Amino acid sequence: MKLVKAYIRPMLLEDVYSALRKGGHCCMTAFEGEGTGRYSDPDRQHGSLNFPAMHTHIVKIEIAAKEEDVSSIVEIIKKHGRTGRSGDGIVFVSPIEQPIRIRDGKQGADILN
Repeated sequence: MKLVKAYIRPMLLEDVYSALRKGGHCCMTAFEGEGTGRYSDPDRQHGSLNFPAMHTHIVKIEIAAKEEDVSSIVEIIKKHGRTGRSGDGIVFVSPIEQPIRIRDGKQGADILN
């Protein structure tokens, strides 16, 4: 199993989500956040009293996936999560070592079914 983490523009979340659903990838978690760094959009950076560094708003998507689904998920995110401008985001793929379903203690990739 793998964990796909994608940081994208908030305005593209609905497009990415819809494309993932159409591609057969039903489940994800999304978080609102603020980011700084090389991947920020310089035209949309701002500061605030709560977060004084210059930053941009982002959405972080997390998807636990079977290994054979990862390339499809990443391609969908790349296609529907881009504007072609700086700040479009980044995707990380990491191994999941020990998935455990809380409800019944079941372990392994089958918990995604």
